[in-house]
Amino acid sequence: MALKEKDPEVFSLIEKELQRQRDMVALIASENYAPEEVLEATGSVLTNKYSEGYPGKRYYAGNEFIDQIETIAIERAKKLFGMPCANVQAHSGSSANFEAYRAIMEDGDTFMGMRLDQGGHLTHGSPVNFSGQIYKVVSYSVEQDTEVIDYDKLMEQAKEAKPKMIVCGYTAYPRTVEFGKFREIADACGASLLCDISHIAGLIAGGAHMPAGPYADVITTTTHKSLRGPRGAIILAKEELCKAVNKGVFPGSQGGPLEHVIAAKAVCFQNAMQPEFKEYAAQIVKNAKALAKAINDHGFRLVSGGTDNHLILVDVKSKGINGKVAQDSLELAGIICNRNTIPYDTEKPFIGSGIRLGTPAVTTRGMKEAEMKEIADLFAKALENTENEDALSKVRAEAKQLMDKFPLYPNL
Repeated sequence: MALKEKDPEVFSLIEKELQRQRDMVALIASENYAPEEVLEATGSVLTNKYSEGYPGKRYYAGNEFIDQIETIAIERAKKLFGMPCANVQAHSGSSANFEAYRAIMEDGDTFMGMRLDQGGHLTHGSPVNFSGQIYKVVSYSVEQDTEVIDYDKLMEQAKEAKPKMIVCGYTAYPRTVEFGKFREIADACGASLLCDISHIAGLIAGGAHMPAGPYADVITTTTHKSLRGPRGAIILAKEELCKAVNKGVFPGSQGGPLEHVIAAKAVCFQNAMQPEFKEYAAQIVKNAKALAKAINDHGFRLVSGGTDNHLILVDVKSKGINGKVAQDSLELAGIICNRNTIPYDTEKPFIGSGIRLGTPAVTTRGMKEAEMKEIADLFAKALENTENEDALSKVRAEAKQLMDKFPLYPNL
């Protein structure tokens, strides 16, 4: 309890945040609850050690046990995702992509990635991001009528663009990413294939989404989303790209690694290899499908018509409100999500016409299909009363009552 004594102001805010997480319905698709063993590793004495370099080749003494921990993390990552090379030092998904891009491309090279407003990530070629400033970007989109990728059209676009690299894997695409088709497209135009599986890594690890390993030249992923680990990222690669990836991380863009987080990544990978994690991953998808159906039954239009994974994109403009109003109203009602653009959106990005929902966190708490129906009812009730504070307060009380049935961190 040193923190409580030494800095009661920060301690109090952490306690309040814990209570907020316990009380509210967490539906942000990129959030989850890390297990206590992951929190324990992240908060360990490993934070004290400086270990610039890699196992067996450090620039500081005293890394005997650090080397062993990082090696365990590397071997577990390779086994989990079926790749011969793994770098576990990346600090975040964005830095992992930067480092992977540097391993594959030179400044000014052309790559293809999905547009941000179509479901891609900032690092997939947005002009406000390094990816759109260092490289030449040819963006691809979903089809306006189906809101899914047309792989035949993408093949034609890739043959014309002749990119050095193609990026697949998204932040707001509720359908299966067909890695095999992307491999065919990359081969047809002589490109490397980078699979950013940050959102679906846990589904892949648990067998609830097709794997990227057999098809990718490089895989990047965060560890804190559906994988249920600490905040951080890793890069996996084919053997011939291993040296370039490692150089891209250190000394290319990072100095000392966060070994306390790397230990937590190792714990996370071990958890993801257990049989119960397969059940968890399968339940995430079952819950997403159940939540999508229940929300659709309330009259909301779903982008692409539904979901194959953990993620749902709801068109709230179909109900006459915008994404920001919906997000704010839902928060008042005890439901945490994020506003999002939808394909071919007419609203500005800060407003958006959609709400992005995800089921990893509520699944971690033990909820199943029946609870998804209850959450959908609360969701609809909140968005039917966006200007009624009393009604939103009542929904918030109902949301807390539901959350109380599934205690979070009872030992903390």
